[in-house]
Amino acid sequence: MSAPSLHEALLYEKQKENKVNCCLCARRCLISDGSTGFCLVRKNVGGKLFSLNYGKAVSACVDPISKKPLSHFNPGALVMSIAAAGCNFRCQFCDNWMISQDKEISGKNFPPADVVKTAREKNCQGISYTYTEPTIYMEYAHDTAELAHQVGLFNTFVTNGYMTPEAVKTIAPFLDAATVDFKAGGDPDFYKSVSAVPNVSAIYDSLKELKLDGVHIEVTNLVIPKVGDSIERIREMAKWIKNYLGKDTPFHLLRFHPDYKMTTVPATPIETLEKAYMTSKEAGLNYTYLGNVPGHPAENTYCPNCNEPVIKRYSYEITRWNLTKDMRCPVCGHNIPIKGRLHPKGAASPYAII
Repeated sequence: MSAPSLHEALLYEKQKENKVNCCLCARRCLISDGSTGFCLVRKNVGGKLFSLNYGKAVSACVDPISKKPLSHFNPGALVMSIAAAGCNFRCQFCDNWMISQDKEISGKNFPPADVVKTAREKNCQGISYTYTEPTIYMEYAHDTAELAHQVGLFNTFVTNGYMTPEAVKTIAPFLDAATVDFKAGGDPDFYKSVSAVPNVSAIYDSLKELKLDGVHIEVTNLVIPKVGDSIERIREMAKWIKNYLGKDTPFHLLRFHPDYKMTTVPATPIETLEKAYMTSKEAGLNYTYLGNVPGHPAENTYCPNCNEPVIKRYSYEITRWNLTKDMRCPVCGHNIPIKGRLHPKGAASPYAII
């Protein structure tokens, strides 16, 4: 572990008495001199806001893009996945809590130029900012993403979406795709009690802004037994996605596994996931998937016109590709909205760099 370094933050406003308003995430923390924001990695020093996690990776891995999950964006591609310490949520079920909620600013020096260089050396097609919350290492992500675009790599965020419109505008020119992760169907009470999030409306606003800026979007929802498995909320979320993002937006329903402070909550029953799956399809979404259930038929992509299985998957691996060169169903000719192209040599298993 090395000592935190200071890098002046983006998106903040100076206030009286050496206080600052952070304008990066939707909390918009008012931070006194010498204090950090809720995320623990943005500090006011003498009336200036600094990022403490710039260029310090707590994790770096080569991943299949399907792990994000992104099913309709450059399928089969490899991505260099990086994360820096901190988060603006306090999810009691977080499976990365060791790096997202640690009060120490840990990590190894891995500056933007080195991330891009390593991604190319490892034959990655893109870079994904993930594992913790990329919003709160925006400066690191922004500078890396800009360099990545210069050499032809794409960029993706895996995010809780709890960012300001200013933050979306800052990263959008360099962001090609985003996976926006919901929990419990967006239930506001769940977010308050289990994730310490005061208001979920900012997430929906971010999604609209990302859509306007031309970023490819896929939405996930973690289905948590007893406390976050309302079928009615999943129906409402599916309707919202259809109305504001479009019926072709991929929607991933993820199985919950016990972790961190919620080890007594059981894994999501497959029957619950299947009911949620059918509900979202009935609400009008063309591409719904089940995640964390390897081998389930709902991992596959089906033509919404004739129900032909056009992409078959097992976990992170594409096991059968059955689309024409122009991304159409071979049976009925229906266009399947895949952004980018198939990368057939991608590896199915992640491996760590840091």
